[in-house]
Amino acid sequence: MTPEQMRTRIVRYGELVPCKTAFIDAHTPGSNQKENFTIIGGGVSESPDQHVHIRDTPGFNIGAAGQPPKCRNSLHSHRTAEVFFILKGRWRFFWGRYGTAGEVVLEEGDIINIPTGIFRGFENIGTDYGMITAILGGDDAGGGVIWAPQVIEDARAHGLVLGANGKLYDTKKGETLPDGVGPMPVLTEEELKSFPELSAQEVIPGYVARYHDLMALADKRPALVIGEHGVLRDRPGFEVDFINHNTQQDAPVTSGRNDVLMVMRGHWRLSWDGGAVILAPGDTCAVPPGLAYQLAPSMSGEASLYRARDTDDAAGPTWRD
Repeated sequence: MTPEQMRTRIVRYGELVPCKTAFIDAHTPGSNQKENFTIIGGGVSESPDQHVHIRDTPGFNIGAAGQPPKCRNSLHSHRTAEVFFILKGRWRFFWGRYGTAGEVVLEEGDIINIPTGIFRGFENIGTDYGMITAILGGDDAGGGVIWAPQVIEDARAHGLVLGANGKLYDTKKGETLPDGVGPMPVLTEEELKSFPELSAQEVIPGYVARYHDLMALADKRPALVIGEHGVLRDRPGFEVDFINHNTQQDAPVTSGRNDVLMVMRGHWRLSWDGGAVILAPGDTCAVPPGLAYQLAPSMSGEASLYRARDTDDAAGPTWRD
């Protein structure tokens, strides 16, 4: 692979293209300043304005959300995995029918594998613009977003209607639902009973990993974060491991899988037979199957990254014993 070919597989943090109309709450006060980024795969955006950086999916999607302080993402659910790690800022994740069942505060580098089948939301509680990176299970990211009923109702009150076709229509711009397309149905009270109200004590121990713990675990070898035998035991159709500047990487890696590198801190030199490139914080690189590559920090000091890799497991609900 030539350096030019590899560059088409790298999305630089400074070149991310945001979409401010990606979801149904784009007009709802408190959520109307968020930006959505689709890095690999089509993601779950409901807007035709969403820019997709790399369309081919490796069995999962990579996206990101950028939000100013006090901006929140409304309560929603997914049918497949939704994993976040904090790239910048301080964030509060909350869940439940009304977002009151439980919550956890995450700092930079922390990761959360949110259980499928529960409503979840998140907000930037830091003092500066924050960014979180997301891994969504499945090539089609689980078929879209399931919104809590009040989110759909609030959005309609502020001019946005979600059609049953999964597309948004802005009544403030004079847009109307096409003939034969009705509004997205609101979940009934009976349907809502299938969405559990998990406490913080049920979620945090098995679904949250702290950055400093992972730094210690990756002192000699990559730390498996999400996997059948990972720190967070799950099989969502992909694995996630963690590498830092102390991780021994003496031999080239040839996984035979799609390896997606997401840099957390520091600068990394990615080299292969044919070239080399430097990856910076916030950069994402999709290494193709079968390509032997090596990773090494390009300068002294702290460096870390997350790596996602597709598996043969089905992209479905959170796996448990």
